[in-house]
Amino acid sequence: MSKRPKRDKPRNATSLPGNGRGRWLAIIGMSLALGFGTIWFVGNKHGAQTPGDSTRLLAPSNSPLPTVEVGQSLMSTVELDFGPTPPPMHEAIKEIERYSQPDVGVGRTFAVLDADGSVAPNGKLHIQMHLSMEKPGIGSLAFRRTGEILWKSKIVASTNGPPKPKQLIIYMATTTGQSYQLDGSKGLQPVLDLPIDKSNSKVRDLWPDGAEHEFTFIYSVCGCPVKAKVRRTGESTARTAQLPVMFPDDPDAMRVIGQIMGWPAAQ
Repeated sequence: MSKRPKRDKPRNATSLPGNGRGRWLAIIGMSLALGFGTIWFVGNKHGAQTPGDSTRLLAPSNSPLPTVEVGQSLMSTVELDFGPTPPPMHEAIKEIERYSQPDVGVGRTFAVLDADGSVAPNGKLHIQMHLSMEKPGIGSLAFRRTGEILWKSKIVASTNGPPKPKQLIIYMATTTGQSYQLDGSKGLQPVLDLPIDKSNSKVRDLWPDGAEHEFTFIYSVCGCPVKAKVRRTGESTARTAQLPVMFPDDPDAMRVIGQIMGWPAAQ
């Protein structure tokens, strides 16, 4: 079952001028210099594919496909039978094949932004996948073990024109509900040393030791948020829950996020 979710935007987020949203490009450039790869072109490299992500021709459908525009998002919710012992979510998502048939012949048509869920009372794994539409064509999800098609749509050009290139944007919400955008103009730095945009403060000034804050990461054509609860312990940070699985189709983006937050690769 698929439905289009409401976009959840950070409350009281610091507004930015037109060029402010590109400041994380400095981090992307720095990551190139340090050998960590670029996240500007993630998902657009010809022939570069992540586990469970394939670019293949899709079999024609006998019935009209539902359509969704580039730049829009939807939630695909499924229950999958993995047997008596369902795997953890980061392993289960690898068993879901992503197929793309782009109109231009190269690249992918959509991306999975995050995956969440739990074991249902019937023993099946209930999975919710947040999808972002990236390029006109056809997109599909299939369960690798059975070949079952879980979702399939025709993706069409946006009526609002071509989407803007993806940029990494990070917000931090404090326990009082205030949301602040982190300033990436100084390059790749540990999160505690990053400045707060339009402020003389740094993240460490607003994040007490031992406190749990919610971070919002945006790196998608749809501009959709991916959220994680994070606790500060001294000079380190760690997620307080393993879910959701973040950006499974953009491992380079996760490597940059992991470097900023000081997370091991598994997070």
